[in-house]
Amino acid sequence: MLNGLYKVEMHTVHGSRRGVIYVYDGKMMGGNSAFAFIGTYRESANGEVSVDISTMRHNDDPNFQPLLKSDKVTLSLRGRQQGEQYCFEGGTTQVPRIAFHSVMTPISEAAAPPAMPAGEGGIGNGLYSLHIRMLDGIDGGNTGVMVLHDGRIRGGDAFFDYIGAYTPQARVNARCLGVTKSASVFPVPTPPREQSRRQPPWPASAAFASARC
Repeated sequence: MLNGLYKVEMHTVHGSRRGVIYVYDGKMMGGNSAFAFIGTYRESANGEVSVDISTMRHNDDPNFQPLLKSDKVTLSLRGRQQGEQYCFEGGTTQVPRIAFHSVMTPISEAAAPPAMPAGEGGIGNGLYSLHIRMLDGIDGGNTGVMVLHDGRIRGGDAFFDYIGAYTPQARVNARCLGVTKSASVFPVPTPPREQSRRQPPWPASAAFASARC
């Protein structure tokens, strides 16, 4: 698979969802406004791609319902490239007998700013939960995920993708380059003004943390 940012569309008998996935060096990290995805992939000689990926909630808003009726699942998927897309199918032992289908479509990174040089003592690589709140009394905001990888910013939610760069000292130079039109039934509610700073229960080895702007 080509390294880079992908739009992912997911389907089961319970409905459809959208999100983003950043793929690099055998790893997958991404998510949407309520759930984070993190896993690995392997490619065989015949072109088949095998994926093991876990999901975990990072937004406690009950308006966001899981596609597989559980906040935490591990999916085993198999698929291959069809044109520019990658199509997968599979499921999870936690919710048996429910088929899961997904399609990954690459998002162009041609206009992405160059990655900043790496350094010591700065913010670490990994998957971050992103909570955005408007300033100056404006009632609005959003949630999503953001992958930091060697000076690159890649992430998004069900509607937007984020492509940018950052310095080792965590000064962010990011830009939103694309908008994904979505017919998904996944709502995007306005987060409350005061949110808990509880750390999501993600394993430390996954380098998953919470970032707030």
